[in-house]
Amino acid sequence: MTGDFITLIRTIALLLTIVAFSPAAAFSQTRKRSTTKAPPAASAAQKTAEVRRVAAVRVADHIKNLTRFIYLLGGVAKGIEQTDAAIRANQASPAIVEQVRKNKAVVISSLRTWREAMDKLEIDYRNTPDLQRYYIKLAGVASSAAAAEEQATAGKYEQSGRSLLEVVNRLTDVLVEMR
Repeated sequence: MTGDFITLIRTIALLLTIVAFSPAAAFSQTRKRSTTKAPPAASAAQKTAEVRRVAAVRVADHIKNLTRFIYLLGGVAKGIEQTDAAIRANQASPAIVEQVRKNKAVVISSLRTWREAMDKLEIDYRNTPDLQRYYIKLAGVASSAAAAEEQATAGKYEQSGRSLLEVVNRLTDVLVEMR
């Protein structure tokens, strides 16, 4: 029985040793070592040029989309103004009144989205070292977009469109400066 006891103790010791060292053996080297060289890092000039290119594309996209929005706003604003005149003269059905209310809410919501986009654009240019020199031309687009939103909220859709044209003009100035 003492021989069985010693064998049992040796087996337990062997198992404890295996358990104790198995995590170290299994996880001792989890990544492979490589001897290949890393590709050379892009130079600072290349990085600056790429940041500028991406920012210019973003401004160009804003110009395209905002111009399209202003075009659509002109037609919608004209329809809203005509319908508002009919509502004041009690010549509009309740369904038309409701549709105009929804159209006004969509226009104001869209203008809010534009204001937020211009806020973000200004912040990005102000906080990105490679774009800070263009921020001077960009500054004010968010306030013009906010003015457009306020004007639409007050029912002055034509003035709102003119404020958005100021935004397009500033964005174009920034794009010209960046080329």
